[in-house]
Amino acid sequence: MNNTTDTTPEALRASMVDTIKQAGHARIAAVEQALREVPRHRFVPEATVEDAYANIAVITKRADDGTALSCATVPTVVAMQLDQLDIQPGHRILEIGAGTGYNAALVATLAGPSGHVTTVDIDPEVAAQARQALDETGHREVRVITRDGSLGAAEHAPYDRIIVTVSAFDIPPSWRDQLAPNGRLIVPLRWRGQSRSIAFVRDGDVLGSDSVRLCGFVPMIGQDNELSGTIDAGGLVTLYWDSDQDITLAALDGVLSQPKTPAWSTITVGGSESFDGVWLRMTGTQPGTCRIAADKAAVTDDLCTPATPSRSPALVEHDSLAYLTYRRVDGGAELGAIGHGPTGERLAQRLCDEIRAWGNARTTEPVITAYPADTPNDQIGADHVITKRWSRLVVAV
Repeated sequence: MNNTTDTTPEALRASMVDTIKQAGHARIAAVEQALREVPRHRFVPEATVEDAYANIAVITKRADDGTALSCATVPTVVAMQLDQLDIQPGHRILEIGAGTGYNAALVATLAGPSGHVTTVDIDPEVAAQARQALDETGHREVRVITRDGSLGAAEHAPYDRIIVTVSAFDIPPSWRDQLAPNGRLIVPLRWRGQSRSIAFVRDGDVLGSDSVRLCGFVPMIGQDNELSGTIDAGGLVTLYWDSDQDITLAALDGVLSQPKTPAWSTITVGGSESFDGVWLRMTGTQPGTCRIAADKAAVTDDLCTPATPSRSPALVEHDSLAYLTYRRVDGGAELGAIGHGPTGERLAQRLCDEIRAWGNARTTEPVITAYPADTPNDQIGADHVITKRWSRLVVAV
């Protein structure tokens, strides 16, 4: 491992790659080599060189309200997606979300002189800055197009690989149609309040996953069908759900003021062990799965105490809900649920059933299949289908 205190870009880049490797990414030798070669600091010139090589997202453009509009993604996540993408020399590749141009430079390095890389961004300013950085770092061969990313770039299709570097709520038909048979689409997809970087492989009109990883990205502009609203008088607790779900905010008004009904799963987690797999599993089995977020005051006042206050899974059914929580036990934490409302106790028990199912198979990765939106139920053959505008998802656990 590189323990140097040298602050030159070269030394900091070597340290960045060490961090990425320690996190279990850059498993492909070519990905590691590309990360060691491409100078990330030259794509984020307004950041310090230390921040350029830290394991953080570098925000490069914000909205007037402070919301991040564009950034250089966290290096460990960049490497994770490149492992999922599995680029081979000569591949034709489409990137949705040009960002700083850094990821396109890495992709171009992996595709080699015989490869072809096109990157698309809806923001002219972002696209222009990416173009400039790519030119200045010797990646003039990368095509930069200013366009709505949901349209793709049919003029250079088909693509062996498509990588999406913004959080998408759905899979536009253009991405599937412009992907070559057996090609790979890597997309940070959002559903039921959570997001995963999914590696899909095309089989006809169907996309099937072979890799699903936890992630977080800046949302794609103009492609959000997530709804939200507060469920308490003080506006401290917010629920987030998808437009296809049978959830009505008015039915939940004041539900948190009703008695709590806790339930405990006997499943424990220790230290930094992630339990996000519970949420992923729930999306495939529980139609009412959504996200709950509680402000600090709500937690302090014991109004709502989710396991992770800013983002925890919840189950909603008509006028009742339950959400994931935990309590400290020797050696870690026991996962459980807190229910509210007429059927809150039953919902809490159902959530605990999901926790136990996950706890008995923690490393099992669900398979996610994306069908075109017009695919009839009898061709899907699943009990629970997540319906979006352009696709229908099945999460098989």
